[in-house]
Amino acid sequence: MASRILIIEDEPDIRKTIDYNLSKESFEVFQAASIAEGEQAIQQHKPDLVILDLMLPDGSGLTLCRDIKSDPATKNTLVILLTAKADELDRVIGFELGADDYVTKPFSVRELILRAKAILKRRVSEEPQPADPSYTFGALTLNLEAHQVFINNLEVGFTALEFRLLKHLIDRKGRVQSRDQLLEEVWGYSAEVTTRTVDTHIKRLREKLGSAGEYIQTIRGVGYRFSKTPE
Repeated sequence: MASRILIIEDEPDIRKTIDYNLSKESFEVFQAASIAEGEQAIQQHKPDLVILDLMLPDGSGLTLCRDIKSDPATKNTLVILLTAKADELDRVIGFELGADDYVTKPFSVRELILRAKAILKRRVSEEPQPADPSYTFGALTLNLEAHQVFINNLEVGFTALEFRLLKHLIDRKGRVQSRDQLLEEVWGYSAEVTTRTVDTHIKRLREKLGSAGEYIQTIRGVGYRFSKTPE
């Protein structure tokens, strides 16, 4: 069954171009030009992925992203933010609200499609959780079934993507992971896609982890490594 993708974008030419190219890839595509239309389309079509512009005539796409990710009925809906804003703060806010990716205008339609395919494929191929529902590393504890993170027994809020990235690093602790490896194995991107997404997420992980953020080490010119031991 074809994945359903909803485009919420107020510029008709951009909306039609994305629709045309996604339809050529056999996706089932729907369009909306505002938050109000988008909310109605989400209820009616139940899309697997929403490509969401941040600047819409009746409000901010960030608000709609937050609503999608906080509603139990739609929290598993994937969201790619599409906007002319390239400031790092906008990316961080979007990821904090649960966005799965972020693309800035002007953009390559081919890259947007690659990203859409990657996150849809990633959701389908999520690994089953192991029998042991928790994992502890120094001050850090992960509840694998509930996707919860605790620092010194205090819960810290993580998005699903942040949790997946953290778990990936921990599973390979002591081993350097290049940005390309992380893009391919965590995001599902091919080498054709270039992005600063990894660095943005690593920065957010460290901030949220507090003192435990020191476990994530930067290997200059290579990538990142999670400490082999908590000490």
